[in-house]
Amino acid sequence: MARVRVHQHVNPLAPYFRQAPEPLDLHSIFSDPTLPLHLDLGCARGRFLLKMAELEPNQNFIGVEIREALVKEANRLAEERGLGNLHYSFCNAMLWLSRLLEKIPAGVLQTVTIQFPDPWFKKKHSKRRMVTPELVAALVAAAAPNARIFVQTDIEFLAEEMFDIFRKNERFNEIEIDKNPFPVKTERENAVEEKGLPVYRAMWNVI
Repeated sequence: MARVRVHQHVNPLAPYFRQAPEPLDLHSIFSDPTLPLHLDLGCARGRFLLKMAELEPNQNFIGVEIREALVKEANRLAEERGLGNLHYSFCNAMLWLSRLLEKIPAGVLQTVTIQFPDPWFKKKHSKRRMVTPELVAALVAAAAPNARIFVQTDIEFLAEEMFDIFRKNERFNEIEIDKNPFPVKTERENAVEEKGLPVYRAMWNVI
């Protein structure tokens, strides 16, 4: 099947993307809803999670993406490969992450990744950036104790902004890292590293 073509940038504050999602029901989307859960925010085409779900059958994986066409394509691929531990959800995480996660059982969400989110370079568009104090608070509320939160970007000012938001939340303990701790890299990460450009990374534990 041909690669789905979508707009690279989607304004999360546009009326269409303000619609509230249904809270996730793990029992209806996973073969075993009790497995540890990995959440990837802004998963784009979902190839990172597709590979992770194949490598780690003892974990469940949820990708959250604002571009609905990419979600449909990713779920089709997951179904074709028979991956009962992988699901993608259409959601504007900047506005609705708390609602999306409100039914996640305590102790299940153990890993979160935020990788190369849209930087929205212009100052007038900064309010469209995904990582906000509200999003970070939603992660704290849903995540298990000692859950890991991994964030990376190739945009230095965005790294500083996002990392500062996490550091200001008292529920996080920063962990020193010097490389991506996962066995899979996103398409963006591979492209940046092939050009010899820096990637800015940080990781936290939930206290």
